[in-house]
Amino acid sequence: MTTPTPPDTIRALQWLNYHHLYYFWTIASEGSIAKASSKLRLGQPTLSTQLKNLEDALGQTLFDRRNRRLILTEAGKVAFQYASDIFRLGAEMLEVLQDRGPRNEKTHVQIGALDSVPKSVTLRLTQAAYAAGPCTVSILEGKGDELLRELRAHRIDLLLSNFTPSIDDSGKLRARSVGRVPISVFGAPRFRGLSKRFPQSLEGQSFVLPTYHSKLRHDLEHFFRTNRITISPVAETQDSSLQKLLGSSGIGLIPIAEPSGEELARDKSLIRIGRMEGLAEEFWLITSTRKVENPIAAHLAKGFRLQDSQRDSGDDE
Repeated sequence: MTTPTPPDTIRALQWLNYHHLYYFWTIASEGSIAKASSKLRLGQPTLSTQLKNLEDALGQTLFDRRNRRLILTEAGKVAFQYASDIFRLGAEMLEVLQDRGPRNEKTHVQIGALDSVPKSVTLRLTQAAYAAGPCTVSILEGKGDELLRELRAHRIDLLLSNFTPSIDDSGKLRARSVGRVPISVFGAPRFRGLSKRFPQSLEGQSFVLPTYHSKLRHDLEHFFRTNRITISPVAETQDSSLQKLLGSSGIGLIPIAEPSGEELARDKSLIRIGRMEGLAEEFWLITSTRKVENPIAAHLAKGFRLQDSQRDSGDDE
């Protein structure tokens, strides 16, 4: 026998406006009505009115307004968590239906990659996706925080990272190391003579370094201290493509993952000066728990290894 739905629940379902809920969720995610207004392309007065309508319908104040800032109340935090789950499941439902619909024989895999991850590593993950089964691949590059938000919202399936991820206590995010890649110093052809007496030959040389957000930067500084080498930093960037461009232009030496540098060494825009013994960059694959798994993404999350990919492409080291 089916239990009848209480009248209060029926009334609640009638007045819960999901547009209003989405506007609230966006305001909370962006941190202000002004930023949410820009993202949603709606006027601030309109958003303020919609937020007030939702608060009236819930009978709860969702934000405290302090010094022109919006701070979630306890009720607001509860509403935000539920709203996040609602929209996450909605995005997941659409993706599953679109990926598995009868007109679409290929699985759509969405990969996020930090802009500090070498393009050669992202390429190997993409190649592994194609090898796993018929699929189309979308690649989104960006910063760690924004890509983690995309992963939690299931707008991407996998996140490729080169720093040890900070996983929350919710148990929704999982991370697995997929391999370590040796680091070598590369430079424009004019630096060729530095190959002799490496690494002591690096003393006083100009370097293009990753920023302090990168674990590699701290590892590099430890390497230089241990070997009593003083270098001259002339630029720093997290964008691996820009780092290689600066290096090939002769501005300074660049310490990068060997496969990435070897690609440029083949077209002679960079040469390998020497390997930094004991120094390697580690890469991680981060996934978010889903009700229905993307089969290609699930295969990569469980089995992808950089070493396997290197053997497949003939680049085993």
